Amino acid sequence: MNTSNHVRLVEVGARDGLQNEKTLLPAAVKIALIDRLSGTGLSTIEATSFVSPKWVPQLADAAEVFRGIRKVPGVSYPVLVPNAQGYTRAREVGASEIAIFTAASEAFNRKNINASIDESITRFAPVIEQARADGVKVRGYVSTVLGCPYQGEVPTSDVVRVAKRLHALGCYEISLGDTIGVGTPAKARAMLHAVAREVPMSALAVHFHDTYGQALANILACLEEGVRVVDSAVSGTGGCPYAKGATGNVASEDVVYMLHGMGMTTGIDLDLLIASGAWLSAQLHKDTASRVTRAHLAH
Repeated sequence: MNTSNHVRLVEVGARDGLQNEKTLLPAAVKIALIDRLSGTGLSTIEATSFVSPKWVPQLADAAEVFRGIRKVPGVSYPVLVPNAQGYTRAREVGASEIAIFTAASEAFNRKNINASIDESITRFAPVIEQARADGVKVRGYVSTVLGCPYQGEVPTSDVVRVAKRLHALGCYEISLGDTIGVGTPAKARAMLHAVAREVPMSALAVHFHDTYGQALANILACLEEGVRVVDSAVSGTGGCPYAKGATGNVASEDVVYMLHGMGMTTGIDLDLLIASGAWLSAQLHKDTASRVTRAHLAH
């Protein structure tokens, strides 16, 4: 059991968050957002995604954004790549960490990337191999770990199988994502426990959307199980284009407030994070989804 007091947050707002927002932000605003986040003490900030601009127009400026951000020593700026072409584009601008994604649900993979789970992993194998040769770290995402908008329940055995394969292929960390936010604490704990029997807990992260208001409770259950890496998005941005009604990721501000209140360390300055989230929600012309920021602003 991991008794370490430190939790590493992986900030996904600039990628997972913004790619699912209706408001298209110019590259300069995205660069300013990431630079603000770099000043909060976050150590991992997912910067953008080198997917086809046709599929995700929000991130068509990936190269410009990655080139433009201030790279703070000690902070990693992973980028999502869907295939070898995306990997090449990411490397051209100097990315030194990438993330790849697949789902634990066959139906979701078919709808999302038009491939079976096995096909999607086979596609990634050469990308991971190339990354290893280039000295580039690879993080793996497994989505729909607690439910799928198309097939409903997702067998835990499928989650375990996919996570184990990505880890065996060379992903240093596997992020387990509740894409549509349907999970509850007991299910989240049981899923994590099952995966941790095959993949070391130190190589696992959790990624909860807050659709049903369960994200913080799920994170707490997984922390008690021993996980020490949590994905979150400043201001609770995002959703999922393939999951109707799925709200954003859990807000980073709310996660940090909870962790600090539990006596855990994150290295993050909560006041600076709140200020960054409030600034972002103003850029998006919408209220922040962070309860902590709302409470803070009401004072």
